[in-house]
Amino acid sequence: MAAETQMSVEETRAVMEQYIAAEHGDVRWMADDVVFRVMATGQDHRTPAGVLRMLQYFYHVAFEATAETHKFVVGPGSAVLEADFVGRHIGEFASVPATGREVRVPLCVCYDLRDGKIVEGRVYFEIPAFLAQVGAPA
Repeated sequence: MAAETQMSVEETRAVMEQYIAAEHGDVRWMADDVVFRVMATGQDHRTPAGVLRMLQYFYHVAFEATAETHKFVVGPGSAVLEADFVGRHIGEFASVPATGREVRVPLCVCYDLRDGKIVEGRVYFEIPAFLAQVGAPA
C-alpha cells in the first residue's frame, strides 16, 4: 500500500473547486473507498458510484435543486461547504411524497481528502426545515 500524503490547502482547494464546479456530478474527484454519510439518518453511501446515486437522488429525483454556497472553508486535507439547498420537491423524501413546493433547506457538508481525492463527506441536511416548508409533521 502506498504511503498517504497530506494535501496542502492549495491542493485541497483545487480538488474541491473542480468538484463543486461539476455540481456534484463528477466522481473522478472521489477515492475508490469514498463514503458519504447523511448525518441525520446515519446512512452511508460508499464507492464513487454509490455516492453519485445518492447525489442524483437528492438533486434530481427527490428534488430538482442546486446548492447555493454561503461559505467555503478549506484547510489541509479538509473542506467545509455551507449552503442552502434550493429547489422544488419533486419526489418522495423523508417519507413525504412529492409536493411540488419550493424549498430552501440549510445544508453543510464536511469533506476529508487524501492523495488528491475526496475520501469522506459528512452531510448535514436540516430535515426539520424541509418538513416545515412542505407542511409535513416533524
